[in-house]
Amino acid sequence: MKKIYIAGPDVFEQNSIEIGKKLVKMCKKYGYEGLYPLDNVVDFSQSKHKTAQDIFDANIAMIQKADIVIANLNPFRGKEPDSGTVFECGFAYGLKKEVYGYLSHTCNYLDSFNEDEKFAKEGYFCDDKKRLIEDFDYPLNLMLSCSTKILEGDFETVLKFLKGKE
Repeated sequence: MKKIYIAGPDVFEQNSIEIGKKLVKMCKKYGYEGLYPLDNVVDFSQSKHKTAQDIFDANIAMIQKADIVIANLNPFRGKEPDSGTVFECGFAYGLKKEVYGYLSHTCNYLDSFNEDEKFAKEGYFCDDKKRLIEDFDYPLNLMLSCSTKILEGDFETVLKFLKGKE
């Protein structure tokens, strides 16, 4: 049975344990073993840095065990996905794992900016801080979009896609 590492900012939700159980159960329904980061057992009585290192090490070990990573790449605390999730995708890609992501909407990244958040400059668009806005007709930065198969929908959308590939 292939193992799926479940990446995303869902671990920061108030009901993160229930979310994880639901996603792991959904993996099983489609014939996969789900690996959810909060399934790791960590000692929170130690220093914050030691606890953080233990969480990091446990999640890295889970990704190494996984065959596939499915990541929630929806915006988190801004326009971009959770930075930890992005790291996990890049790490998995480097290990030659299959990496999939899902977004509620897969519009062009440029289109995610409101008209008052961008302005044209010499044939390009810039944000309000005069930084170029990437426009490669991808929903996210090219490094993530070129390394990850991104689907519009939710976690189950990716599971259905994977089953259709078999």
